[in-house]
Amino acid sequence: MPTPRDHVERALRQGFRLLNRMMVLLWRLGLGPSLSLVPAITGRYLVLSHTGRRSGIVRRTPLNYARVGETIYVTAGFGAVSDWYRNILAHPQVEIWLPDGSYAARAEELPDSHPQRLALLREVLKGSGFATLLAGINPYTFSDARLARASRFYRLIAITPGAVLRGPDGPGDLSWVWWPAAGLATILAALPPLLRRR
Repeated sequence: MPTPRDHVERALRQGFRLLNRMMVLLWRLGLGPSLSLVPAITGRYLVLSHTGRRSGIVRRTPLNYARVGETIYVTAGFGAVSDWYRNILAHPQVEIWLPDGSYAARAEELPDSHPQRLALLREVLKGSGFATLLAGINPYTFSDARLARASRFYRLIAITPGAVLRGPDGPGDLSWVWWPAAGLATILAALPPLLRRR
């Protein structure tokens, strides 16, 4: 029988799905990099394109991240039930959209025994802005022991970027809509004065 916590987690996952669709659209409209302008508050975002383990369909998931050296780190905050996490275990070849472009990449889970796991996870959580605080975790003040307890179900993923990708279906592919929208707005703004002169 589902517990109240199960209902809350299900509602949160559904809410995140809706938010994720909106965020992917913002990336396609060319506004994705602006989501990370104040990372301490809003977080730092990328979009992960991954292949469905059963469907074979490409899915896109916005994620908070931290860059340490040349490697990108993300976490599955809902743990092993996250679809994108299970998809990358089955298909580790992914694409990532970063503020400076899109890249072919390879994703790999870091085991719990990795010596730098907690330090790297702390950096990802710092890059998650308000979302981490809403989850009741403060990566700036929690001790290592407390952070380890609070994030025991989290999965940590290392993503190694490779070749730069420039395809027709990627970040900014819908940014052309701003030109006709600006033209229409200009026409609508000019109409009332013109109509008053008649």
